[in-house]
Amino acid sequence: MTGEVRVLVYHAAEDPAAIEEAYHQASNRLQGVPGLRGNELLRSVHDQNGFVVASSWESLEAFQAWEQGATHRDSTAPLRPFRDTRLPVPFAIYQVAAAY
Repeated sequence: MTGEVRVLVYHAAEDPAAIEEAYHQASNRLQGVPGLRGNELLRSVHDQNGFVVASSWESLEAFQAWEQGATHRDSTAPLRPFRDTRLPVPFAIYQVAAAY
């Protein structure tokens, strides 16, 4: 295992422009967070309202330190109204098991 982590947060939005704007706001707030390698906004090809913010972290410890820190909620606040409430758990955390 590499130690790297991917965090997926599921969102739903009828207005793609609104979630894209929220994504850019949150991403600007996240610049310089230790251990964050980057993130992407993905749109489902099967559900026109389905979106995922996928972030890449150098380790689970780096992600947990940020998640438990004081800036976590403020940084992601623009995206919070779009959280996909259709799902019982609107996020997932995966550790990279293998990569090429």
